[in-house]
Amino acid sequence: MSKKIVSNELPENYEELKKAANRTANWKARYDAVEELGKYNTSQVIDILKVRVANDPVYKIKEAAHRILLEFGEDVQLPKQTKFEVIKGANKVFVRVKKSLPAGHTFEEFLTKLKRMRIDVYDAYEGEKGDNFKTWLENEWANLK
Repeated sequence: MSKKIVSNELPENYEELKKAANRTANWKARYDAVEELGKYNTSQVIDILKVRVANDPVYKIKEAAHRILLEFGEDVQLPKQTKFEVIKGANKVFVRVKKSLPAGHTFEEFLTKLKRMRIDVYDAYEGEKGDNFKTWLENEWANLK
């Protein structure tokens, strides 16, 4: 595997990339920031990437950060992918959102309210489930009591 290291200095937009890498409401921005930071082999970037490997709820981002850290020569382990809850207590969040809506509400209303109330949960599952997100969430919504 070839290293794609551009520089051993911080990028000019480091602060913006740092914020984007830690933004809980946008998994795509986190992923893009991780990829961009992967061009800079500095201790600050390595620290950010290690946090993403250890704590990001979206496995795709963990994998990207892990791959980059390995390219940098870091000894880091990729955690196993969770098979059930991506965010601990997410089912309780789904129930709370459903109960806050009137009886007979539609899935689209549920989806909108979830996105408005808990964008972090919505975003993490959207990133984790990919194209199957809405189908998966609709099944979850239909099975909520």
